[in-house]
Amino acid sequence: MARLAVLASGNGSNFQALAESLLAIEGRPHECVLLIHDRKGAYAAQRAARLGIPSRHIGYFRRDPLEAEAEIAAALDDARADAIALAGFMRVLSPGFVEARRGRIANVHPSLLPKWPGARAIERAFEAGDLEFGVTVHLVDAGVDTGPIIARASFAAGRDCALGDIESRVHSIEHEIYPRAVAGILDGIDRERDEP
Repeated sequence: MARLAVLASGNGSNFQALAESLLAIEGRPHECVLLIHDRKGAYAAQRAARLGIPSRHIGYFRRDPLEAEAEIAAALDDARADAIALAGFMRVLSPGFVEARRGRIANVHPSLLPKWPGARAIERAFEAGDLEFGVTVHLVDAGVDTGPIIARASFAAGRDCALGDIESRVHSIEHEIYPRAVAGILDGIDRERDEP
């Protein structure tokens, strides 16, 4: 069984989708063991409480980001987390943090990378007149949304589609493909353990 930790900053709908997908698997081969949120009032923490998943606030406000990362790393070690999923975590992780966990940190991004990396991806694509939207799941590297792509899904939007409708469709797709991609990473960790 592989153990997943999730890092979030806000609403936590992707965190909930991940956690519920693991809970729904017959025999529960994997487990979500921890939510870490960097904003004190993150709604993701309430979702964790309802799901019975421990959560911890580790803030970055007025402190060295590397100090916050060291606290995150200690919490991950305490929870014996094997992999990390970013779920709306609005921080760029340091190269050292990422390298220590290479191939074991996933992120979901609301665009068809490499188009529209970074914040406000859906809005920027909409303003540019894009007619194809989608979701990319990738492994995290030292860049911003530049890591190896492991899953993606897209859809066509008509010129008369409202931004809100496109955002809803994107988030619905995230909740479908992100849990499957993360389960694949956890399965891979289990296979590595089984190898002689």
